[in-house]
Parts: sequence; C-alpha cells; structure tokens
Amino acid sequence: MRRYLIQTFGCQMNVHDSLRIEEALSGAGYTATDAPELADLIVFNTCSIREKADHKLRSAAGTFRELKERKRDLVMVVAGCMAQQRGEALLKEVDLVDVVIGPDNIVELPSLISHVRAGGPPIARTVFDLEAPSFLQAHAQPLRREVCAYVTIMKGCDERCTYCIVPYTRGAERYRSSDEIVAEAQRLVAAGVREITLLGQTVNSWHEPHEQVSESRFPWLLRRIAREVPELKRLRYTSPHPRHLTPALIAAHAELDVLPAHVHMPVQSGSDRMLRLMLRRYRRQDFLDRIQALKTSRPGFTVSTDVIVGFPGETEEDFQDTLSLVRDAAFTSVFAFKYSPRPHTPALRLGDTIPEALKSERLARLFEVSEGQQAEYLQGLVGRELEVLIDGPSKNDPTRFTGRSERHEIVHVPVPVGCDPSGELLRVRAIEASKRSLLAEPNVPFRAPTRVVEPVAQPRKTSLRLPVVPV
Repeated sequence: MRRYLIQTFGCQMNVHDSLRIEEALSGAGYTATDAPELADLIVFNTCSIREKADHKLRSAAGTFRELKERKRDLVMVVAGCMAQQRGEALLKEVDLVDVVIGPDNIVELPSLISHVRAGGPPIARTVFDLEAPSFLQAHAQPLRREVCAYVTIMKGCDERCTYCIVPYTRGAERYRSSDEIVAEAQRLVAAGVREITLLGQTVNSWHEPHEQVSESRFPWLLRRIAREVPELKRLRYTSPHPRHLTPALIAAHAELDVLPAHVHMPVQSGSDRMLRLMLRRYRRQDFLDRIQALKTSRPGFTVSTDVIVGFPGETEEDFQDTLSLVRDAAFTSVFAFKYSPRPHTPALRLGDTIPEALKSERLARLFEVSEGQQAEYLQGLVGRELEVLIDGPSKNDPTRFTGRSERHEIVHVPVPVGCDPSGELLRVRAIEASKRSLLAEPNVPFRAPTRVVEPVAQPRKTSLRLPVVPV
C-alpha cells in the first residue's frame, strides 16, 4: 500500500481541497502518513495570495530534495492556487515536481500519478470546471469522523479587488445548487458532523446557478439549511464580502439559532482613499454601519476581520484611518498582512511604493492595537458562561480538549482521562484568559466517559498540514 503526505498552505478553501485530495488518493488505494521517509507521494497544496507563499513552497520542496534524490520513485505534486497560476512553468521552476494540478483537477490526480510512475514526463493540468456540474466527489461517508466540516457552495470571484489574484487562480463565480448543498450537509450530519462552514471566495454572493438576480440569495440558503438539516448544531460561512452583507443576511443572523453570534468580515483598510484604490466598492462608513447592524441583531455579536497595510500610496493618515476603524468596529481579532505585489493584478500598475521597513512598522503598530483589544475582550469573558462545541483533543496538552464558543473564541477544557467529549456542546465557565484563547471548566463535572478512548498500538496517521493563515 502506497502512502501520501500533504502539506497545506493558505485559506480554508485550501484546507478543504486537501480533504478532497485525500478522498481521491484514498479511493486509489493510498493511505496517509506524517513521516516523509515513509511517503511514496508528497503533495504541496499551495496558496498564491502573497509573495511569501512562493518562498514557502520553494523552502518546503527544498527540505525534501535529499529524500527525492535518494528515493527515486517518490512523486511530488504541487496543487492549489500557485499550481493554477504557474501551470507548466512551475515544472521548470521547481525541478523536483512531477505533477502540477489546479483546484478543479483533483479528480485527475490518481491518473496523473500513474502516468508519472509509468515513466511519463512531468505533467501539468489546470483546467477550470473539470468537475462541473458538481464541485465535489460524492462519498457515502467522510474518510474519518469529523466534528466540523466544510461545504463548498461556490467557486471563483467576480469582485475585482486590485490587489487580489484570486479571480485569476480560481476563475469567475460559479455556484452550486441548493439541492446539492443541502444533500451534502445532510450526509455530513448523518455521519456525525456537528458544525458546517460554507465556503466560497465571496460566499455571501451565492444564488442558484440558473437564477439571474440582482441581490444575493445567500440568506435564503441559510434558512433552507437550518430548516432541512435540523440536527446541525452550528452553521458558519467564510469568506464574505461586506458588499453582500444585506439587511436580509443581518435578519437571518437575528432569527436563526444555528448561526453563531460571530462573523469574519474582511475590511482591508479604514481609509476611503485606499478602499477606492483597492476597488472594494464600499466606504468606511458603509462598513461600520453594517457591522453595527450585525452587532445589534444578536446580543454579544462579535466580528473579526482582515487588513492589508502598505498598499501602494498609503499615507500615515490613511494608516491612522485604519487604526481608528479597528477601534471603532471593536474587532475581537484581526488578521493583518503586508501588501505583496501579485502577478495579473491591477495594483501592479501602482508600483510597490511603501518601503518594506515602513510596512513592518505599521503592521507592528496595528497588531499592538488589535491584540490589545483581543486581550481585553477575552479577559472580560472570565467568569462568564459559554457554550462550547468540542472539536477534539488539544494539540499541546493531552489533558485538555479544545473547541469554539458560540462567538468563535478558542476554549480549552480539562477532561478526565478516558473521556472524549468531541462533538458535544458543553456549558462551561471561563476561568482564565490567555493571549488568544480561554481556559474553562464545565458547569457540570464529567460523571463518566462520554466516549471511551480505546488505547491502540498504532493510531491512524493523518496528513501533515502547516498552520492555516486566513486570506
């Protein structure tokens, strides 16, 4: 039996694509390993949203050069957005690579590997919509028991943000039918999934593939899922665009219990001038008004965001506008990045005008503000009751399990030996706040193991993934 190892870079869409790669490889008789020396196949599922992603791929591939030279039958694959962007050129740029596949070509991976193993030359496949009309491979059950799962509802992006390469690497917007989406959600919940995150580059622009509409039908989709998948405990979505944060979507947050009191809403800048140059198609005040309406819709509603610093032409005044927006919106967490010029983007014409040292200095100042807000917010939760969906054991402490609250805070809960409360909604009380998470204790002590953890000689190996950086 051949073994594979996957390293994943980038956003939640890439994480989900890695699961689809696992499905394709499992169907072809492969099994996962986290030991490179045991792998017959190594897959790098890449991101290309920032220039740093290029460096990460080259560095990761370089670490396996000696192994590749020693193990001649080892096949190396580059998948994801960088594969779509570079195509065949990547085979020359990274000489270790045997196969390059775009996000829409995952179903072809086993046959491409067989081609290489049979002595064929390195090969690239980057054809959009190979899987149409269905975006996903159909399986009766997930490969493993999952508490949280992703469901793709659309691909591509029709926004034309001047800094973003996604329309080039993922194509124009294509939508999956509500029947397919609901059926997959039902299948996942029947298999034990308790939380589903709907995925799309501009997820809240969704409508039925056959519809010609002027406004998103995404709120209707949320209501249909809530109605037809009643066993689902939580329904999240990422990544939305502020332009499609409509009154109907705000009303859905107010009325549907399955939607948590949290949303991640990228703003990118607090300066109207920068927003125009970025072609974000909203103003600072538009964003603040919609965020305030969201917060008014549910008690304790929280919002996180993405910010770019150092966009071409950004002045100190523009940056101060961003800092003030972060404070005014009271974001509970901020994912911030330095502007990085990307191929095929209109912003290239503006030049990379902000010195790298100034970008770094502004990023540090932004983190000082945002991390201070996050710490103050988390400290304010100490002593309060939370409802936490337990996802699984803590990666760093075997005596604790980890989950997310109804507002998306990371919560660690001490659990007696032998207990596995994964998938359960626990009422807990926060007793301690750290920089980015909470420690809590259950309101009702564990009486007996919910699910006994059986000792095994060799636990199943899962694919190795690098930390995920939201885009």
